[in-house]
Amino acid sequence: MMLGLIKRSFKYLTIPTFIQLYISMVRYHLDYCFSVWAPYRKGDMEALEKVQKRATKILPGLKNLPCSERLKICKIPTLHYRRIRGDMIETYKIVSGKYQPDVAPMLYKASVHVIRGNDMRLEKSRVKYDLRKFSFSIRVVNIWNSLPNWVVSANTTNTFKARLDKLWHNQDIIYNFKSQLQGTRSRSECLYEES
Repeated sequence: MMLGLIKRSFKYLTIPTFIQLYISMVRYHLDYCFSVWAPYRKGDMEALEKVQKRATKILPGLKNLPCSERLKICKIPTLHYRRIRGDMIETYKIVSGKYQPDVAPMLYKASVHVIRGNDMRLEKSRVKYDLRKFSFSIRVVNIWNSLPNWVVSANTTNTFKARLDKLWHNQDIIYNFKSQLQGTRSRSECLYEES
């Protein structure tokens, strides 16, 4: 509905104007509460990405380009990438004690010291059902454990974000949601292996 409103209300859209309108009027609906309900089914993920795909087609000069190219030109990352990045930021806040322990989800530090990964590795629980497998405290473990020490040892949340962006700046998943997050066995890899 918001995309239709933008399309009807603005006859001539430049890329910067479109980005501001899209971020303020559309994307926050798609990002709402993603830490809690983050979709893991391929169809649900595609339905969300389809909104962003349709949004970038509003721009007349970009209409005939592939979706990943349109996103690159507009510098809008995929929603899937934003969810993974958001998960890592929330994990950092929990692990570094930015939230009160009685409010935050339980994340247990790994008891066995492993050479690979970082010094703040998390313990991964065994789960049987998808409902639990894709819950926040389970889905973040593999990606978090794959991050290097120089990223997870940040003193502030903004420093962590900057370091994470620097680490992941070449990832294909930023502009192509069907790509896999390289360097870890992520949720997206598991999803597309099953498909």
